[in-house]
Amino acid sequence: MTDPVPFDLPSVALEQLRPVDVDALAGPGAPTHPPRILILYGSIRERSYSRLLSEEAGRLLRWFGCEVRSFDPRGLPLPDGAEPDHPKVKELRELADWSEGMVWVSPERHGAMTGIMKAQIDWIPLALGARRPTQGKTLAIMEVSGGSQSFNAVNQMRVLGRWMRMVTIPNQSSVPKAFLEFDETVRMKPSAYYSRVVDVCEELVKFTHLVRGRSAYLTDRYSERVESAEALSTRVNQRAL
Repeated sequence: MTDPVPFDLPSVALEQLRPVDVDALAGPGAPTHPPRILILYGSIRERSYSRLLSEEAGRLLRWFGCEVRSFDPRGLPLPDGAEPDHPKVKELRELADWSEGMVWVSPERHGAMTGIMKAQIDWIPLALGARRPTQGKTLAIMEVSGGSQSFNAVNQMRVLGRWMRMVTIPNQSSVPKAFLEFDETVRMKPSAYYSRVVDVCEELVKFTHLVRGRSAYLTDRYSERVESAEALSTRVNQRAL
C-alpha cells in the first residue's frame, strides 16, 4: 500500500490510521476480492478541486485495500443528447455495473451540485433489463465550495442516492474555500477537513464490506415479489388458454 498522507503528521495522528478489519465485517461466504469503488466528480476545469478531492479519496481507498476507478466526465453528452451506445455513456454504465460502491464529489455552484455531476447520475438508469446498476451499492458523498462551508450539494446527492436505491453512508465531507486546502503539488493539506475525508473513506470501506454479497437479500422487497408473482401467474394463465 502507498501512504496517502501528504505530509509528516504527528505520530499520534498516524497511529490512528488503521487498516479496516475485514474479518470483523465480512461473514462466511463474503466476496474476497478488493471492494470495487467508482469515483465520479463534477467539474472539468483544468484545476478542478472536486477532481483533486476525488483523487485524495482514491488514494485513501486504495490504502484501505480497494480497487478504485474514476470516470472522466469530459465528452459525456447531456442526458438524452445521444444514444446509450455512445462511447462515454457505455463507459460510465459499465463502470457502474462493475462497482460495488461509489464516491460522488461535486462542487457547489449556484447553491446546488453542478450539471456535470447530475448528468453523470442521470445517465445511470435505475434498471437495465433485469439489472439494477446502483441498487444495494454503497455511496459516499463529498462537496467542495469556493466560499464558506455549505451542505447544499451533499444534501442533494443524498436525496439522489436514496432515489438510486443506494446505501448512502451517514458520514459526508464538505470542504469550504477549497482553493486554500491544496498545496502546489495538488495534494490536500493536513487539516480537520482532510481528517473528515479519511473518516468518509474509512466508513465507506466498512459499509461496503458489510453490504456486498448481501445486497440482493437486503433489497429483496415484498411489493416486488408480489408484482413478480402476479406477472408469472398471468403468463401461466395465458398459456393455458
